[in-house]
Amino acid sequence: MSDATMGPRALIGLLGDWRSGGAAYEDLAARIRLLIIDGRIAVGTRLPAERELAARLGLSRTTIAAAYARLRESEHLESLRGSGSVTRLPAAHITPLHPTGADSIDFTKAALPALPWLGESARAAAERLPAYLGDPGYDPIGLPELREAIAARYAARGLPTDPDEILVTIGAQHAISLLSRTLVGRGDRALVESPTYPHAYEALRGAGARLVAVPVGGESGASLRAADTGDGPAIAEAIRHVSPSVAYLLPDFHNPTGRSLTDRDRELVVDAASAQGTVLIADETTAELDIDLPFRTRPLAAHGPAVMIGSVGKTVWGGIRLGWIRADRGLIRRLLAQRTPNDLGTPILEQLLVAELLPRMDDILELRRTQLGERRAHLERALAERFPQWQVPHVHGGLALWVHLGSPVSSQLALAARTHDLLITAGPRFGIDGAFERNLRIPLGYGEDVTERALDALEAAWGSMGAAPLVDADVLSAVV
Repeated sequence: MSDATMGPRALIGLLGDWRSGGAAYEDLAARIRLLIIDGRIAVGTRLPAERELAARLGLSRTTIAAAYARLRESEHLESLRGSGSVTRLPAAHITPLHPTGADSIDFTKAALPALPWLGESARAAAERLPAYLGDPGYDPIGLPELREAIAARYAARGLPTDPDEILVTIGAQHAISLLSRTLVGRGDRALVESPTYPHAYEALRGAGARLVAVPVGGESGASLRAADTGDGPAIAEAIRHVSPSVAYLLPDFHNPTGRSLTDRDRELVVDAASAQGTVLIADETTAELDIDLPFRTRPLAAHGPAVMIGSVGKTVWGGIRLGWIRADRGLIRRLLAQRTPNDLGTPILEQLLVAELLPRMDDILELRRTQLGERRAHLERALAERFPQWQVPHVHGGLALWVHLGSPVSSQLALAARTHDLLITAGPRFGIDGAFERNLRIPLGYGEDVTERALDALEAAWGSMGAAPLVDADVLSAVV
C-alpha cells in the first residue's frame, strides 16, 4: 500500500498515447486502470485533482470527472473526504494470482517448467532432512554444504569464491530487496538500466533511492553483435556522470531485451564503478541460460568488485524460492544484520534440494539449452507468420523476446488481450518513466501448444483494437 501523491505531470508521463478511438473519458479510465493493475501506479496513490489534470491534458473537467467515475464504478478508485481520489484494487484483483478461466493463459511470466527429475531430487533431499531436525531450523546464512556448492559453481565459471562469501536467500527478489535496504540510503542515487526488471527498481525505490536510468539494448532489442553490444560504454559513462551509490545491472541475457555484455563491456563498467565508489549489483538469474551466444563471458565480479545475485528460479523451477548473494565478507556481515529483523532464514528442505541439484547443473543447462532453442525457433516462425509488421529480435539466450510493435500501442494491446483471456505485460512496465509503448515482452519458456493458444489470443486482440471499448479482466498481473 502506498501513501504517495501523483502529480499531473507524472501521471501524463505514464499515460503515454492513451487515446484509442473511443470516448475520451472511457479511453482515459481504461489506461489508468491498466496502470493500476500492472503496478505502474501503486495502490493507495492519490491521483491529481480533476481540475488540475483537465488543465494539463487540455480536456474539460467533465471528461476527467467521468473517467474518475468509471474508475470508481470498477472499484479501481476511491474518493475519500480530505484525501481526494485514491487508487485501489477490487477484491477480485487481489485474490487470484493466476487466470481463473479454463482457457486463460498467463503470459506475464518469463520462466520454464520444472525439471523432469525434480521430484526425484526432492525425495532424496527429504531423506536427508532428519539429520537436521534436532536443530531449531532457523538458518539466516545458508547450510555449509550449499554455500560450498554455490562457491564451486562460481569457480567453474571463472570466479574463485570462498563459501564465506555466500549468503543464501529466499529467492533472487529477496536478495535484491535485502541489498537495497542495506546499501541504499534515502535520497541516494541508484542507476538502473532502461528497460529493466520491474521488481528490482521497485525494491530500490522502496528503499528510498532516486532512480537514474541508462538506456540499453537498443529500442527494439536488436540482435547482438559478436564484437560488442555497445552498452558497456554507455553504462560506464552514466556511472561517471551520476556517481550513483549503487548500480543494478543484468549483464547476461538481460530481462527484457535479451542482450549480454561482452567481457570488454564488463571491464569498462567495473573500472568506472571502482573509480566512482559505486557498488555494482549484477543480477545473474538468467546468466547461464545460453542457447548460442557468439562470445564467451565471465561473471562481472571476475573483472573487479561487484556483488552477484543468483538463484535457481529460472534454471530449475520458479516454485523453489532459493537464491544467493556473493559479496565480500564485510558486506555479508552487514546483510546478515539487516536480514534478521525481517526474516529468520531460508527453509532447510529447499536448501537440501538445491544442494542435490547444483552438482548436476551442466545437465540442467543442457536440457534448458535444447528447450529454449526449440521454443525460440517456433516463436520466431509463428510471430513472422502472424505479425509480419513486428520486429522480432533474434536472442541468443534468456527467457523472452523484446518485440517492437511499430506503433506506441503496447498498453492498449495488453488491455485488449485480457478480453481474449490472455495476460501479457505491456512494455512500459519495464521502464521507470512510462516509456516502451512500442515494445512487448513475449516469453520463450512455454510449450508449443500454450504458445499457439496465446498467439491466437494476441492476434485476435491485435485485430480488435479500436473496434470496441477495451475492458480489463478481473486478474492481477505479475511480472517475473
